[in-house]
Amino acid sequence: MVIAIIGGGPAGLNAALVLARAKHKVLLFDNQKPRNAVTGHMHGFITREGIAPAKFRRLAHQELNQFSNVKVYRATVSSATRASERHFLLETKRGKQILADRLLLATGIKEALPAVPGLSQYYGRSLFSCPYCDGYELSNQSLAIITEGGNAVALAATIGQWSRKLHLFTNGRGSLTAADKEMLRLMGVAIHTSPIHALVGENGKLRAIVTASGQRISCTGGFVSTYWMHAGSLAQQLGCRLAEHGGIWQDGHGRTSVAGVYVAGDAMSISPAQAVLAAGDGVRAAITLNQDLVQRRLDRHAASVRRS
Repeated sequence: MVIAIIGGGPAGLNAALVLARAKHKVLLFDNQKPRNAVTGHMHGFITREGIAPAKFRRLAHQELNQFSNVKVYRATVSSATRASERHFLLETKRGKQILADRLLLATGIKEALPAVPGLSQYYGRSLFSCPYCDGYELSNQSLAIITEGGNAVALAATIGQWSRKLHLFTNGRGSLTAADKEMLRLMGVAIHTSPIHALVGENGKLRAIVTASGQRISCTGGFVSTYWMHAGSLAQQLGCRLAEHGGIWQDGHGRTSVAGVYVAGDAMSISPAQAVLAAGDGVRAAITLNQDLVQRRLDRHAASVRRS
């Protein structure tokens, strides 16, 4: 039984480990473009607190190298189709074609940043997307919250766990209601609705934000509400249903709406997007996949018994 895992982040890596230990032939496709490459450290992962993402991946591959039944392809899968009732046909960006009996999508998501001049220079260094990942390191600092969506109040309330010196920037696009503004005022959050003109700092370390109205607000870090999208179109190519929140629908155990296709990690959950959660999703989906194969064998044996 050949199982292809598409995606080499925590979800795909942990799924590969579980399936390798279950003695399946595992093909792991990794395009080496992890979303967390912009940050220097991972947080909230027990025994791996503060580890660099690159080191985490290196250790994971060292562990997978113990298993001869795991083959790693450093490639991007550009298409996935059902070749027959039993098989899926994968094609890489360079034209290599491979057949697999089962697929596990661990493709993750991609982020797009708000249109703020110079934001990418600070993102992952002093401006982050997840307060649970990086809030502790920014405790008690004067923090910026950059959001163009309707999540301003909830985001400010969460970040208030780590600092009470908060500045909310809507970049001229957010639509705060009167109730939102009153809630933010009660939390002590300063509101700045003018577009952001510039970020000021050095070597990725933020010092201040300058608005189009001429204000200069001292901030030494903060959080950005990003826009997300699926990292590729494989789920759509295969006909996988999407959930209401935009992730790939799954039944709670990793099975998608397409028989033989499973999903794990950020591609299904979207948020919260944390490495430890994605790794756990990979374990769950891998166990489900294996148990489905076990049940398939049992069903065949039962049919043989009935015929005899």
